[in-house]
Amino acid sequence: MQKIYLDNACTSFPKPRQVSDAVYDYMTRIGSNINRGCYRDAYSAEEMVFDTRRMLCEFFRGEDLKNVIFTKNVTESLNVILRGFLRRGDHVLVSSMEHNAVMRPLVQLQASGVSFSRIPCSPDGSLLTEAMEEYLEENTRALVLTHASNVCGTMMPLKEAGKFCRKHGIAFIVDAAQTAGVFPVDMEEYAIDALAFTGHKGLLGPQGTGGFLLKEDMIRQVGPLICGGTGSLSHTEETPSFMPDRYEAGTMNLPGIAGLHASLLFLKETGIDRIRQHELLLTERFLNGLDKLEEEGRIRVSGKKGIDSRTGVVSIQTLSLDQAEASVLLEEQYGILTRVGLHCAPSAHKTLGTYPTGTIRFSFGFYNTQADVDAALSALEELTRGRA
Repeated sequence: MQKIYLDNACTSFPKPRQVSDAVYDYMTRIGSNINRGCYRDAYSAEEMVFDTRRMLCEFFRGEDLKNVIFTKNVTESLNVILRGFLRRGDHVLVSSMEHNAVMRPLVQLQASGVSFSRIPCSPDGSLLTEAMEEYLEENTRALVLTHASNVCGTMMPLKEAGKFCRKHGIAFIVDAAQTAGVFPVDMEEYAIDALAFTGHKGLLGPQGTGGFLLKEDMIRQVGPLICGGTGSLSHTEETPSFMPDRYEAGTMNLPGIAGLHASLLFLKETGIDRIRQHELLLTERFLNGLDKLEEEGRIRVSGKKGIDSRTGVVSIQTLSLDQAEASVLLEEQYGILTRVGLHCAPSAHKTLGTYPTGTIRFSFGFYNTQADVDAALSALEELTRGRA
């Protein structure tokens, strides 16, 4: 039975062949750390990392490539930004659709005197922008916003949110986990002060890669989360204040960054417009096919019904069949791989009206086909037949 992978919101698969080739080449031919060795292979590794920073800076329209910081994932990036930026007495705005990568650090920071308010969203996950002013407080220091929901794919209005932040003099922090590599994320156009990204989803790189970009005036305001060896200023026990060493302590995931370097080259050659159009075409085909099942009372679709302001993520509930059972049967009987549950975003599910049962999530990637979509629709048709 052929495997049909529809869990790209979790991690994209397969990756471009160039990505695994680059990881293998680094592991077998170079293998050196950076900022330590004074030999040719070490310099080669440093050039690769420098070039990856440059491409990421261009990709997100950051201010300076030195302000591109590598981490293991977007969760670590958000922790560095939130824990390094927020102080006792600060207030933060978030949407009601945020992932736990944002919410768990904020909940922990409450013990340190940080507070937050959730800007409500509509039942399809859209931000109620008219409510932003209502939740603003005198001590509000930042707005933290996902670019798109990992549960239902609904996108947030970054441009409007950025204008709101500039108007009120607060920092704009964006979680681009679900959009980077598929949708444009422009720090300059959207007035983003801090942008967190992961390498293994839309950017098509390996797991264990991610990072963040800071505007220049944010650097002194965000303290480092981890300190240690950087290969620079080794005569002192003080953490370097300059970038990127201020945040990059310890040994980096250089094989992963080599793979990310290759994936960025692939994205540049392929074009994210082409990738986005392909994924949304599949999403539209899937949504159209779900209409009949929803009309017949077999399923319920969460989020937007069309492809405007949404990603290739579609969540459904099977109304007369246990969702966990349905997800298992999709794999066992049809080879279709999905994700079921709350997707690390309980607040989003409460907004969508799918808490506590959660949803079955189908997420399409660049390597999926129309045949994959049709197979998923056919499987749902068979599984829910006679159960409405």
